[in-house]
Amino acid sequence: MKIYITGLPSGYEVEHLARLFYPMAPLTLTPPEPAEDCLWAEKTDTGLRVLVRQGEKSKMLEAPLPLPVEQGGETPEFALASLTYDLLRQWTGIRPPWGKMTGVRPVRLIHDKRAAGWSAEQIDRFFLQRFDCSEQKYAMAKEIADLQEPILQLGSAPKTYSLYIGIPFCPSRCSYCSFVSCNLDRDRKLVQPYVDCLCKEVAEIRVQAERAGLTLCSIYIGGGTPTSLSAAQLRQLMGTVRENFDLGKVVEYTVEAGRPDCTDAEKLAVIKEYGATRISINPQTFSDAVLANIGRKHSAQDILDCYADARRAGHEDINMDLIAGLPGDTVEGFEHSLRQAIALQPENITVHTLTLKRASRIVIEDQKENDYADVAAMLEKKGVSPIGKHLDRIRTKTLEQALSKHPLIDEVECYKTPSGKLCIEVTQRIPILRIMSANGENYYLDNKGTVMPPDAKCVAHRAIVTGNVEKSFAMRDLYKFGVFLQKNSFWNAQIEQIHVLPDKNIELVPRVGDHVIYLGKLDDFERKLKRVKVFYEKGLNKVGWNKYSRISVEFGNQIICTKRE
Repeated sequence: MKIYITGLPSGYEVEHLARLFYPMAPLTLTPPEPAEDCLWAEKTDTGLRVLVRQGEKSKMLEAPLPLPVEQGGETPEFALASLTYDLLRQWTGIRPPWGKMTGVRPVRLIHDKRAAGWSAEQIDRFFLQRFDCSEQKYAMAKEIADLQEPILQLGSAPKTYSLYIGIPFCPSRCSYCSFVSCNLDRDRKLVQPYVDCLCKEVAEIRVQAERAGLTLCSIYIGGGTPTSLSAAQLRQLMGTVRENFDLGKVVEYTVEAGRPDCTDAEKLAVIKEYGATRISINPQTFSDAVLANIGRKHSAQDILDCYADARRAGHEDINMDLIAGLPGDTVEGFEHSLRQAIALQPENITVHTLTLKRASRIVIEDQKENDYADVAAMLEKKGVSPIGKHLDRIRTKTLEQALSKHPLIDEVECYKTPSGKLCIEVTQRIPILRIMSANGENYYLDNKGTVMPPDAKCVAHRAIVTGNVEKSFAMRDLYKFGVFLQKNSFWNAQIEQIHVLPDKNIELVPRVGDHVIYLGKLDDFERKLKRVKVFYEKGLNKVGWNKYSRISVEFGNQIICTKRE
């Protein structure tokens, strides 16, 4: 089963909704063959269409385009996702317990709607009708929201803010992780310069907050793994925090101390000494086998020892994270982990369900138990497949070298676990732009500014670049613009096409509004687009999005609009 989505700048909602029914289905940019099993969701200029085909059977649903949101309609993305949901419910007979909800925290939605003044009846309809959420799950979400409400009120006073400090280093990367992080052994030389810069940023945040009249209410140091820093580096960072902020007015100060393989008694003492009121020790599981499965380089006993060290250091508010559904875990195994966590009597226990995100790595242990055939096939083709070989005869560097030559692979790490398992972790290259130049060149540009082949299995549709695109210009200038689009949710959804004129000036074709945005040179494009967004909000929303054929921000602080004839 393949997932194929056309007509949307981003197929995120449709893709992830489809995976509620077909969890392992890959997303492809290549149209399915006539007899190929597939789910094909499409938005056209006239309507929406979803087709599912499996074997000799197929089914299709169609719907008109939705009304604009401002007229009480839905976004095309959600409308197509809803149509996909209706089709797959009919096709499979399955009703997901959370309905159409994907990539969202239901409890957070309840809080947001309450804060916006929605009535209980309106929120009920939102969950039960719009999202087809089951009454059982919705009741559970409401109960949790009610429990959280008084806690959230503590940090909701006017002119308050929370400070998050990220440490993007880890001793090893867990197989399910999608956070930005660097391997500590490989990138250790970057840690101290990063801490130095981070301390400068903390001091500047204080200056800006005071200028704005804001009061700090909570601090969270997360990652990555904050305790991948040395004790001295923790002192430097947390000392800077203490020097710049009045910790006596902070409601909560949390430090993630989640990995026992880099958390010791000295670091726990430093965290306590410098004012943290809460720490998080995250076993994820108390099974040694499952820990090995996810790439953790420590045992369950190490977790227990770390917890004991934390109590001896004087920590009185400890959270513990567990994840349900980890590779190789069972219901009985998870129950054991939960009972073990409860027996320790931490102040908080947080339970997550496993979510496999695009940026997470692939872990291979046993080809028969894990469906990572692409990686196994690469190794087989290179003649270095580890399957069936004794662990002592497998050379991890050889596997890394073989896989790193593949054009779609960014990073590879191979290692052997203490339990006698072989783990291969692969990070894919992420395309950010599709180049279709007037000179016939056709390729993707990834998030590091390098070229990917046009037949790459990309994770989503990207803005298309057309016109006079020289490869050097794409890799140097357009790359920076593509990174910006990737990080900016508004413009990433709005920009459908980037057209390069012969003089290297840039025209943008937006998804909403029948006009062209003329940037001129790419210099200072963030400031130019910021002006366009303000014009969207204060101008086009009043006069109509199709009034102008061209919006130019080429010069200074002015916007020149050409009326449609």
